[in-house]
Amino acid sequence: MFDLVYPSEPAPLYPRPTSERPGRQPVPRGEILPLVQPNGLVYGRAARAWCHSPEGCHALHPVVHLHIVDREGRLYLQKRSMNKHLLPGYWDTAVGGHVSYGEMAQEALYREAAEELGLTAFNPVFIGAYPFETGRDYEQVIIFATVGHPDLNPDNAEVSEGRWWTFEEIEKALGEGILTPNFEWEFYRIREKLKSLL
Repeated sequence: MFDLVYPSEPAPLYPRPTSERPGRQPVPRGEILPLVQPNGLVYGRAARAWCHSPEGCHALHPVVHLHIVDREGRLYLQKRSMNKHLLPGYWDTAVGGHVSYGEMAQEALYREAAEELGLTAFNPVFIGAYPFETGRDYEQVIIFATVGHPDLNPDNAEVSEGRWWTFEEIEKALGEGILTPNFEWEFYRIREKLKSLL
């Protein structure tokens, strides 16, 4: 299992003052994310906007992914809302989102599943973790899976639609500009582990 290790006192805020930018730090606005070492040790905290800015794009921060597999060997994917800043209209992992500062990975997983799909009753299985860098940001992806055929209610602000895909359908869609690059990369890495859950 991979999880976060928080310091006993609140971690320092980023960006830190520098000689070019001395003085008091501005109070961060919006969602605050933990900044982590690859082993999960939290060393700082920063606004999500800063983590996705040119200045903060190399600050590793954790996200969670949930893959939902049914007993027929299909994978549930969500279609990203057209309101999304990044990759609108692409098919992606069933659930994905940032871990907020102070949360553990499974807490974030349950929160994101409820927000995106109305999913609250499931048993997550830890699959693995890896760093993923896009040039726009740097994420420590913590992967979980669950088996079943739950009643899912996608949130229209986050997800435009969702459906079950066979592994063969996904494999045909790889490289066709239908699936997010992160999902494609992750699917290659974990597809055999997902099949082993059935």
